[in-house]
Amino acid sequence: MHRFFQFSILLLSAIFATGCLDDPVTPQEQFEKDIEKIQEYLADNNLTADSTASGLHYITEVEGTGGHPTIDDDVTVFYKGYYLDGKVFDQTGTDPVTFPLKNVIFGWQEGIPLFQKGGKGKLFLPSGLAYGPTPPPGVRKNAVMIFEVELVDF
Repeated sequence: MHRFFQFSILLLSAIFATGCLDDPVTPQEQFEKDIEKIQEYLADNNLTADSTASGLHYITEVEGTGGHPTIDDDVTVFYKGYYLDGKVFDQTGTDPVTFPLKNVIFGWQEGIPLFQKGGKGKLFLPSGLAYGPTPPPGVRKNAVMIFEVELVDF
């Protein structure tokens, strides 16, 4: 009887715990929510952006010259990253940063090569192109992100 009681408590605890979890969202559902949020943001701010098949939206503000980097290049950039609510989560200071393009989030791997050297613009990333459901500490889960980027060099 004692084992039955323990099993019943364990089973009830598992049922209760799973009932308290957030409703799971499929990657496709999350993608659709993210695209809707990006399109709302663009409309609310009277912005017109181009987009790619992956859902990346971008605005080129300064064309730049000198070609486009590839995934194998080290890129030097100034950037500011923030959420749709305007909260900044990361940015460069007075000096740009340099890093291998292949070592960053997918949205940057796809988005940075859209700019030429000296180019500036904004990248609007669905969460799947950013950090998705498992972000690093201090970053929101499944967050749509905006990055203001200046490609200094590559």
